Amino acid sequence: MDGIMQNKLFATRQGTIFLGVIAAVIAAIALIVYLNHYRNSVNNNAMSPVLVAKAFVPKGTPGDVVKSSGIYTISHVAKSALQTGAFVDPSALTGMVAVTDIGEGQQLTEADFGPASGGVTDQLSPTQRAVVIPLGSPQQVGGQIGAGSHVDIYVTLTKGTRSVVTELLQDVYVLGASGDNVTLRATPQQAGQLIYASQNAQPWLVLRPVVAASTRQRPVTGIGAGG
Repeated sequence: MDGIMQNKLFATRQGTIFLGVIAAVIAAIALIVYLNHYRNSVNNNAMSPVLVAKAFVPKGTPGDVVKSSGIYTISHVAKSALQTGAFVDPSALTGMVAVTDIGEGQQLTEADFGPASGGVTDQLSPTQRAVVIPLGSPQQVGGQIGAGSHVDIYVTLTKGTRSVVTELLQDVYVLGASGDNVTLRATPQQAGQLIYASQNAQPWLVLRPVVAASTRQRPVTGIGAGG
């Protein structure tokens, strides 16, 4: 009788231990699932920077123009809302060009941009034009004007016996220079002014410093008798 009772007690203890082990395993699995879910939730809700268009970006707009014209902003969105290939650093736009229209508020992604061709048009926004004017060496600061230079443009006008030197434009970007020709980036109105000046006056380029150049009131210098 005592042996039977001991066997039942042993069996009951084994069953209790077995059930306890199963409960512990289930609890461990539940804890792991919860922690994974929590970790994924934290990761998905973590904020990430992303470049977002502040205005409509037409197809063909160079990435460098997007950067320099400030038509993007850096927003912070949840990682779960981050689009595939989204740009998180403005430097990613360098040497790229928009291959599709990009709407205001849209994230800028790798799918929206492709490698630029390296031509002049890659450096023009929709409101900019490239215009070429012929200039001699002195008018090009002795040949020191080149792609990437920033210049002020002066013109000499003659009115009767009076010559007037006046500043026509400030801080014009040079797209390139070859021989006697200089290619400038300008608005359509400025392009017309430059073409007129090259045919009716003598334009001179004045090289601006790389840093700390300020815009000021345009000077006018008159030489000779009044008229």
